[in-house]
Amino acid sequence: MNQEFPSLNDQMILPGRVRQVKPFLAMEILEKAHLKEAQGVSIIHMEVGEPAGETPAVIKAAAAAALQNNDTAYTHSLGKPELREEITKYYKQTYGVSIEPDQVIVTSGSSPAMLLAFSVLLEAGDRLLMADPYYACYPNFVNYIGAEPVYVPVREEDAFILRADDVKKKLEKNIKGLIINSPANPTGAVLGESELKDLAKLDTYIISDEVYHGINYTGRDHSILEYTDKAIVINGFSKRNIMTGWRLGYLIAPAGLVRNMQKLQQNLFICACAFIQAAGIAALREGSELLERRFSGYNQRRLYLYEALKRIGIAPAKLPDGAFYMMANVKKYTNDSYAFALRMLDEAGVAVTPGIDFGPGAEGYIRISYACSMENLKEGLTRLEKFFAGL
Repeated sequence: MNQEFPSLNDQMILPGRVRQVKPFLAMEILEKAHLKEAQGVSIIHMEVGEPAGETPAVIKAAAAAALQNNDTAYTHSLGKPELREEITKYYKQTYGVSIEPDQVIVTSGSSPAMLLAFSVLLEAGDRLLMADPYYACYPNFVNYIGAEPVYVPVREEDAFILRADDVKKKLEKNIKGLIINSPANPTGAVLGESELKDLAKLDTYIISDEVYHGINYTGRDHSILEYTDKAIVINGFSKRNIMTGWRLGYLIAPAGLVRNMQKLQQNLFICACAFIQAAGIAALREGSELLERRFSGYNQRRLYLYEALKRIGIAPAKLPDGAFYMMANVKKYTNDSYAFALRMLDEAGVAVTPGIDFGPGAEGYIRISYACSMENLKEGLTRLEKFFAGL
């Protein structure tokens, strides 16, 4: 494989299910950008959801104290009881929902939580609904299990909102559930109370990826657990607490599904790292006012980015309401967003994620992350304006 320009469809001698797993292009772009930086090239990173700033000191101190106290042994496979109790308190305080600690499984990031949830809910031949565009990893997990992703198109002119009426049209044989993501990666779409209620009425299992909760410019987030018990929630600490590299997440599941998920956790991952779980407890105890101050700059960057993209002529039809991503429409310039993103990296020194990473409905777009600093955002947009002016 060419390390400089990896293929979208690397053909290797691997088992069939592994061949169904496509490369994660956001990471491919990031790795290529790092190679350029090692060669002395200046790169502005707008490709990955990496919150600017450092992990808060109180969280680092909790991990350091746990290490000093030799908190380095295996924990319960579900996670430390203290952390699971803290998660239940957080969901009660934030969403008004009551869950038991034994419904919580702590994982090494939200990706293992997805694997556990998909593996228990789906069997080979089953089908799982998801919006298109979607988070890039969803269909790869589903395909790896031997199930089939089924896509529900969402539209730019409707702010990429997933509508229950559109989902209902896809509820056919072997559909085992639906995965939702709000605030959404890559579109920034937010499902409000009415949309979530409508989806809950469909009476199918809903896997709700709530990892971007707290980054919502329209008001408070709503958990799917407020509207149905027939749900699995996936959440984590990467975005909310600036802990991307710590790899700590969790899932909340109906009691009847937990034992099978626990058995998989025991075999695949054993347990999440002990001293990082101690950091998770400290993270959940951060006050809401502190979190609001942390993310207050995101809205300023969101508005700044949208106005800049309008000047360039590639802004989405509607301003996204959540997360820290914006889908720029570059269809008038290309029908190959991957090649276009590589060209932008080479010619402008700006790393963005090609839309094709997020499904056929996202081809002709590039995803721009504004999780970076305002200084880097301004510099990146200056470079992009010059790049597009030369096309």
